[in-house]
Amino acid sequence: MTEILQTAAGLLVLVATLAAARHALFFKRQPRSAQAWLLFILLLPPIGALFYYLLGVNRVRTRARKLKGVDPVEAVSRPSPVDLRYGQLECLGRALSGRPLAPGNRVTVLQDGEAAYPAMIAAIEAAEESIWLSTYIFDPDRVGEAFIAALARAVERGVRVRVLVDGVGELYALPHRVTPRLRAVGVPNARFLPPRFLPPVSWMNLRNHRKVLTVDDRVAFTGGMNLSVRHCTGDGQRHRATDVHFRLEGPVAAQLAEVVAEDWHFVTGEESPPPKVAEPVGEADCRVVVDGPNEDLDRLKLLLVGAVATAKRRVAIMTPYFLPPRELIAALQAAALRGLEVDLLLPARNNLPYVHWATRNMLWEVLQWDVRVHYQPPPFAHGKLFLVDGEYAVVGSANLDPRSLRLNFELVVETWDPETVTGLQRHFDTLLARSRPVTLAEVDGRPWYERLRDASAWVFSPYL
Repeated sequence: MTEILQTAAGLLVLVATLAAARHALFFKRQPRSAQAWLLFILLLPPIGALFYYLLGVNRVRTRARKLKGVDPVEAVSRPSPVDLRYGQLECLGRALSGRPLAPGNRVTVLQDGEAAYPAMIAAIEAAEESIWLSTYIFDPDRVGEAFIAALARAVERGVRVRVLVDGVGELYALPHRVTPRLRAVGVPNARFLPPRFLPPVSWMNLRNHRKVLTVDDRVAFTGGMNLSVRHCTGDGQRHRATDVHFRLEGPVAAQLAEVVAEDWHFVTGEESPPPKVAEPVGEADCRVVVDGPNEDLDRLKLLLVGAVATAKRRVAIMTPYFLPPRELIAALQAAALRGLEVDLLLPARNNLPYVHWATRNMLWEVLQWDVRVHYQPPPFAHGKLFLVDGEYAVVGSANLDPRSLRLNFELVVETWDPETVTGLQRHFDTLLARSRPVTLAEVDGRPWYERLRDASAWVFSPYL
């Protein structure tokens, strides 16, 4: 009997190992990633296969249906006169997103939680029909409790409320969690791919990093802020972070509501009516672009590389985490060589030190070609901006690292609006003026032990 069990266990290990190796060969897009996983799987059975199942399977299918009511290919093939004004860059976004440009929006920039949270809660309090809220982190602290109370009042008024919280992001608040609090006050909610061990799921990856609030399909908020007191910089928090969020009014709000409704359908199976397109209220032309480890993989990378390639004067990037793919590094190098001003604004103090170390190991690649790198002074700068020629902006939840560009579900908004983009460029330049330039000599002159630490962190950058 013992021999039979041993034989069965051996066969099970063999089958699991071969299945994991086959999956890595078929679905890993980068040779180095495939090679690393194959070695791990084949040399350490069954541990390698188990870890691959938990951490290496990074593709899911989410698009069971479309809410937009128009075939993406058809939308791509019929640009409007407004679309044609922006040339190749607009064509790129339309082709990648399958969404037409939404004209007639108003964009308001909200700096830090002190500006963003009151505006968001006021919109919730004014809701009459529907509220969609999707966030990575929703801490039940002072800020979170204010949102919970406002959402509960909206439910009592008869507003259709749906709240989606990432299953791992929620755990940042342990031992407290927000979903039981929401259930206790009657707010419908769900967790996106929550961790579980029976059966196990790839809970470290495949995170919903999107931050979206839409109200009545006409007002929306998105950007880099989670719902947490940590984004209130004047609150005396030790680990506070500066950030930027955006209020969007007009037709683009329906595109944002559509994305959250699709995510809700993926998690719960619940159908939702198509969002209503609001009337134009401003001059900004906007479009939502989503990215994730599903059918939307690599769309954001292609958009950013294309935007840099079409730039004529300047590219300005602010990001808390900078570990970009080779394609984007090459695009930034080429832009600097073409004589463009290319500015990169990073935090001097990072909340994830190992990401900062890994970034230091690769900064020479951009510095040697005259990409200008600056470190923002504390507190931690969590804001994300991508600006081209003072005319075009990409804002949203995505960082420039493998987790955002390969593993997370992300959302950004393209914006063509002279007033908004000019204001964002002024904000960027103000931060740049009080930041410290980083030189190639400084990076090359690190002590050997720092270089060893930074290089070791960089080796694991695909998993950071």
